[in-house]
Amino acid sequence: MDHVLLLLLWTSELVGGFRFNDSRCAGRLEMEHEGEWRPVYGYRWMLKEAAVVCRELDCGSAVSIGQREESSARPVWDISSGCLKSRSVVRWCVKSAKTHLTLIFVCSDSVRLLNGTKLCSGRLEVRSNQSNQGWSSVCEADFDQQDAEVVCRELGCGAPSAHQGALYGEVEAPLWSRDFQCGGNESALLDCRSSDSARTTCSPGKAVGLTCSEFHGFRMVGGDGCCAGRLQLKHGGDGRPVVGYGWTLKDAAVVCRKLDCGSAVSILPKKESSYRSTWWITSNCVQSGSAMRDCVAVFYSSSCLNLTCSDSVRLMNGTGLCSGRLEVRSNQYKQGWSSVCEADFDQQDAEVVCRELGCGAPSALQGALYGEVEAPLWSKEFQCGGNESALLDCRSSDSARTTCSPGKAVGLTCSESEGFRLVGGDTHCAGRLELKHEGDCRSMDGSYWTLKIAAVVCTELDCGSAISTVQREESSERLTWGINSNCVHSGSAVRDCVSPSYSSFYLDLTCSDSFRLLNGTGLCSGRLEVRSNQSNQRWFSVCEADFDQQDAEVVCRELGCGAPTALQGALYGEVEAPVWSRDFQCGGNESALLDCRSSDSARTTCSPGKAVGLTCSEPVRLVGGDSRCADSVRLLNGTKLCSGRLEDAEVVCRELGCGAPSALQGALYGEVEAPLWSKEFQCGGNESALLDCRSSGSARTTCSPGKAVGLTCSEPIRLVGGDTRCAGRLELKHEGEWRPVDEFDWTLKDAAVVCRELDCGSAVSILQTQESSEIPVFWINSQCLQSGFALRECVMSSTNDYEIFSGILNIICTDLLLQPVISVDGVSHVGQQGSQVVKGFSFTISCSIHPQYPGGFFQLIFTSSFSNAEHNYTQPAVNHSARFLFHAAEPTHQGNYTCVYQVYVFSLNFSSESQRLSVSVSDPTVFFLKVVALPLTLLLLSAALYMYYKATRGQMFNRQEDTELVNYPLGVGAAEEEGDVLGVHLTSGEI
Repeated sequence: MDHVLLLLLWTSELVGGFRFNDSRCAGRLEMEHEGEWRPVYGYRWMLKEAAVVCRELDCGSAVSIGQREESSARPVWDISSGCLKSRSVVRWCVKSAKTHLTLIFVCSDSVRLLNGTKLCSGRLEVRSNQSNQGWSSVCEADFDQQDAEVVCRELGCGAPSAHQGALYGEVEAPLWSRDFQCGGNESALLDCRSSDSARTTCSPGKAVGLTCSEFHGFRMVGGDGCCAGRLQLKHGGDGRPVVGYGWTLKDAAVVCRKLDCGSAVSILPKKESSYRSTWWITSNCVQSGSAMRDCVAVFYSSSCLNLTCSDSVRLMNGTGLCSGRLEVRSNQYKQGWSSVCEADFDQQDAEVVCRELGCGAPSALQGALYGEVEAPLWSKEFQCGGNESALLDCRSSDSARTTCSPGKAVGLTCSESEGFRLVGGDTHCAGRLELKHEGDCRSMDGSYWTLKIAAVVCTELDCGSAISTVQREESSERLTWGINSNCVHSGSAVRDCVSPSYSSFYLDLTCSDSFRLLNGTGLCSGRLEVRSNQSNQRWFSVCEADFDQQDAEVVCRELGCGAPTALQGALYGEVEAPVWSRDFQCGGNESALLDCRSSDSARTTCSPGKAVGLTCSEPVRLVGGDSRCADSVRLLNGTKLCSGRLEDAEVVCRELGCGAPSALQGALYGEVEAPLWSKEFQCGGNESALLDCRSSGSARTTCSPGKAVGLTCSEPIRLVGGDTRCAGRLELKHEGEWRPVDEFDWTLKDAAVVCRELDCGSAVSILQTQESSEIPVFWINSQCLQSGFALRECVMSSTNDYEIFSGILNIICTDLLLQPVISVDGVSHVGQQGSQVVKGFSFTISCSIHPQYPGGFFQLIFTSSFSNAEHNYTQPAVNHSARFLFHAAEPTHQGNYTCVYQVYVFSLNFSSESQRLSVSVSDPTVFFLKVVALPLTLLLLSAALYMYYKATRGQMFNRQEDTELVNYPLGVGAAEEEGDVLGVHLTSGEI
């Protein structure tokens, strides 16, 4: 799939852009870019990338890739392998550079395998040296095992492992018309004899599908035997040392198996005096299950890898490198590995095997724990004393055993090597972390550690929970043990994830030495166990009757967690003996649990369901959503909030280290759960913590359905330096500081997370920019991001915050452009149904957009209401606008209009669509009646009514005056009544 994707990327832009200098399908790779041909240099290119180039040049399969050292540095086009796997246009991956190293390719120009699962499998196609017009499918009847051996050898693969019709698809025309007759030793398929088969068709299911085994090409040199020494790889006919940066014993175990050398025992990098061409084998590629051959890249280095495998014992089918079904091989015969029967193997023998493999003491020795016996069977009984360094050093006697009962094959589990220790601290559970591994005691490199990994080490040290990890720097580099964090997080044992490294950083680790939480869902929850300072030999379970809320507050504080949110018996399992026999009496303010007063409870048992189960929380947290910045608001005592204001939400998001609130909605992440917060927050919006805000008692005991506060905070990320918020340099705010993000190993899939978070659509491309000087950056763990974690949760510590290997990350999202504005000008009327224009009169549709990028054009899309036909009109954008004139409106102009702005930037076409504008066309007479006659008539009528009302009112006032004069001797009563009717109130004083 990767090959298909990359092929599409290349062919979309650079057809004819590559060439080889030696021959059509081999030699130094050159590329034309910006009108100039230069050699290509590629950091960590593998055969996968080479295969794309070979296919682009119609040269079949990739056979080998290497580097050529020129006599002097020269200008080259530098193409990053990581960039090629994620970009949509190749030229974004090209940088101008100057180096003395160039890429050398060999492609097979006459055979290729298509549609396979790896580079050494697929449907066979052949092309004659005499005819370059096309590739031909091969029918099974014209191809046999000897022919398959030649093809596999020609492609640099191992022997054929599967040869089956239509295994990778049916025949595609044209058809190869000759019958191959190889002897099996030829170096190329077209070197074989052949005869004309006159074949023009091939039955369904008969297309040659071929799978070649992997040709590993590994060997050990300079060691005591064939299973120890400096690792070398012969790849593409070229034997070189292997560089093992970041290698772990899991990677080494793959090589040991390929060399039939048992289990991996140790790996050690060695620095040499000068740089030379080596093979780089990528650890992540190997662990993904890819063929080793597909994971090899060219690399210039002064380092090489020394590897030691056990040549006489191995553990098979185990859950880790220190467990499995035991197999043994004698030094006297190399024909195969033999299973061992339980009757010939005891505890002392197990101790020797675990020591030989560099593991800890045996923890389980059980028949058939990792599978049944497989023939042949070991025929001697081991009689080890337990102190020998290797199993074959032990005495043994002939058991004449030829069979082994079911369930009796030796299954062995060794504990992890007890090589960790903490030195220089106040207790044996704090200090600089060191590891004795493979017989060598070194400091642990302090880079890329998390509390989750530290918790594993604290457990191995029998030291309780992990409290803190601090990276410290020394004056110079030295040999250390590094940790592969992805390996540990995947569930592998720590020993399997250790690799040798050179570093000036080491790790200071603090574990709790007196208590621990077990079986919890995180570092701040679990079943409580306690150990006295006076007795380090055992951990004690605590019974609920001896532990209360104040005690829980002290434990949570000592762990660096928030306040207790749950204290419940057997929440994380039942009591395990022995039981703590003292009653804690903490005041709640102590810094450590053992600082609290206590009294003897003389407790020796604890009732079922009474083991202390404790959950600590953060002071404010969001629960129920899919990330730390999107959930329901819950406070330190577990209470949920009912209803909320934007100012309160801003404070919560700030306190959690998230961005601004993006959604505040009732029951967005679930309904209220008891208990309920009983105060109303009155934040100003600028406070640093929610509990710093003013509040008033709401006396609230219930909350209506749908009113539980659901809050989504945006991630603290931004794109800066572009002409829009949806394009530019990616910056992340982490631990209160904004920094750019380093570009190394980012893919479009990672960038899509950013675009979605910014509400900018999907990712179009990722670019890199080089800074003129070193600046602090953040490194993001891509695998962490793809696992669904938030961006800031995947920030890695770095051995050097100022080191930029690849450049600053720039992202372009699809919603790059603002939305255009559409309007109608001319004789028109705007109503609820849209705009109305008059038949026979001209009107203009105007499209405009806020200035972002120069140029571009507007497309006016009109859909007629009468015929549903769509019409398109295009004009260039002048001053970021365009006007579409319609000289005489007709009924056919009635319908919906939309403006689409399109512009070519960043080597891509972008477009943005306006809102829809509805236009109707009215008859001039109707328009005159509605717009002119009717309003004028209403105006005249209103004027007439006003004049009539005014005249009538004047007559009424005249009659009122006459009445007052006539009735004067009679008093004012009647006049007052009349005045009230007219809204005029007269008193006797006014007359």
